[in-house]
Amino acid sequence: MRLETMTWIEVEAYLRRSAGVILPTGSMEQHGPLGLIGTDAICAREMAWAAADHCEAIVAPELAYAPAPFNMSFPGTVSLDATLFRQVARQVMGSLAHHGFRKIYVLNGHGANLEPLREAAEGVEAEVRIRSWWDFDGVNTLRQAWYGDWEGMHATPSEVAVTQHTHRIIEDPDLPPPRKLTSDFIKAHAGDKHGPPDAHRRDFPDGRVGSHSALARPEQGRQLIETAAQEIAADYRAFTA
Repeated sequence: MRLETMTWIEVEAYLRRSAGVILPTGSMEQHGPLGLIGTDAICAREMAWAAADHCEAIVAPELAYAPAPFNMSFPGTVSLDATLFRQVARQVMGSLAHHGFRKIYVLNGHGANLEPLREAAEGVEAEVRIRSWWDFDGVNTLRQAWYGDWEGMHATPSEVAVTQHTHRIIEDPDLPPPRKLTSDFIKAHAGDKHGPPDAHRRDFPDGRVGSHSALARPEQGRQLIETAAQEIAADYRAFTA
């Protein structure tokens, strides 16, 4: 069930039997030469919709605008200040809690969202659980089997595979693999800590950060959504029980 296509009467009836809601969060930022600007929001939304089919949850509209300052040297990126994103997220959660949604399950698709989301959840009169779609074992088993170290950190083949399945395929047969990342780099830049935008584009000129997007296939995206949906639904049911 999608909140934006329900009536208030339907929502009121739902709240008599359940206090749970899924809130997807993503971003609007470049995702390399093969990835769509809205990839993070698309992945979170599509997986939330698929999970809701398993657990009969309401899915709220995704928070698509988010902090992505490191990508502002790439056209199309839209970045919110982290403080503003935190305030928006808190007010959205607060509105849901006001109506009786006491179990807010945030399904995240963008690393830079995590810290402000945790801060936003403080003070909300509801229990909030924050999960990123890549937190789940089954999802990561597939990512490792298909891509290994080429999954990288940004414009990953897994997320590109999802948008290939749900939206469209962009082909570039001459696209070479990106520069591989060291473990120290990955550790230092976890949570999308990628520095100033001009320096980021200088160091990663096509937008990929260690991610070999050309390995993505739409069938992989379908399997990722199906696997994630089952794991998310199980986690949601445990959370709302």
